[in-house]
Amino acid sequence: MRGKLPRFQVQLIIGIAIFVLLCLIDTPFPSTAPLQSGPTLVFLGVLAGALRRWPMPDSAVLLICIFLVLHTIGARYIYSYVPYDVWLASVGLPELNDIFSWERNHYDRLVHFGFGVLMVHPLSQVLVRYWSVSPGRALYVAVEFIVATSALYEIFEWLLTLTLAPEQADAYNGQQGDMWDAQKDMALAAVGAVLAALFEYFRFRRKT
Repeated sequence: MRGKLPRFQVQLIIGIAIFVLLCLIDTPFPSTAPLQSGPTLVFLGVLAGALRRWPMPDSAVLLICIFLVLHTIGARYIYSYVPYDVWLASVGLPELNDIFSWERNHYDRLVHFGFGVLMVHPLSQVLVRYWSVSPGRALYVAVEFIVATSALYEIFEWLLTLTLAPEQADAYNGQQGDMWDAQKDMALAAVGAVLAALFEYFRFRRKT
């Protein structure tokens, strides 16, 4: 039975959709950015339909939307060129690349870590509410799902490199010449998921 979405969740989904469209305006990479932003709009439509059929708490939907914001910012600049140092310098803060002596743009690392941190709660909520899984086991399955999903995404990127021209593949994947890019991305997602699961576990224990 389909219900009505809470007002807050409707506002979130509409707000993210508008944000995605705004980020496509005057994007520095008009030939590539839509390939990464387009699926987000499709996902928002699927999410709205799924939430009507399987309601979720506002906290879970909010975390999903925060991840979509991070991804949308990355998509606008095809991840490799997100100008976070420029943004920091504009408000008088030191540049991260200078502080840590980074030689690449690390925004993609943030998003992979964020995927792990932000998706544990929504996934565990689905398992507890609709699969009758205990909270502890739901957190374990959520972590495993995130690790598996991260690995599948890296395989997808690898397959993409086999079909696109090298310069197009690198622009989409954002490897920036790092041969261990896939492994680092998966590791960050896993670490983020484990940290989020531990936080959720101790929060649940405190309530009980």
